[in-house]
Amino acid sequence: MTVADCDRVALIRVRGWQTAYRGLVPQVYLDGMDAAGDAERRRVLFAGAPAGVVNLVAEDDRGEVVGWACHGPYRDGQRPTGDAELYAIYVDPERLGAGIGQALIRESARRCAAAGHRRMLLWVLKDNARARRFYERAGFGADGTEEPFRVEGVEVPEVRYAADLPG
Repeated sequence: MTVADCDRVALIRVRGWQTAYRGLVPQVYLDGMDAAGDAERRRVLFAGAPAGVVNLVAEDDRGEVVGWACHGPYRDGQRPTGDAELYAIYVDPERLGAGIGQALIRESARRCAAAGHRRMLLWVLKDNARARRFYERAGFGADGTEEPFRVEGVEVPEVRYAADLPG
């Protein structure tokens, strides 16, 4: 990913939220999401990314960004764990089912394994059945850890998934 990709990544992320989380988080929050504001946050985050944080994009045959993933060290407060975390993965909703997400997750896992991580963790909304099936097809499984997550004052619990990495 380059800083020039931030506008497209933000649009994919916002559309991804609006599609995947409809009925799971308050609609007022989804309706208020702004791709331009998110793009500016992406640029700030991209410029100040800590060591080990990697942003990947998938492009189509024309070079248009159609998916984005971000991974890095697992965040467990201030304590390093040695595990990796898939922070985010989004595919243009019009391209779902084309293998883009699986390609991004495989590349993230490959890079995390190459960096010496033994496991990759991620958080997913507990009621997001489609995403959970996607992660399970990629070799992840719920590890029994749950965490509260609030959106617009509504509790939307997350579950943690884990996968062992090769090597």
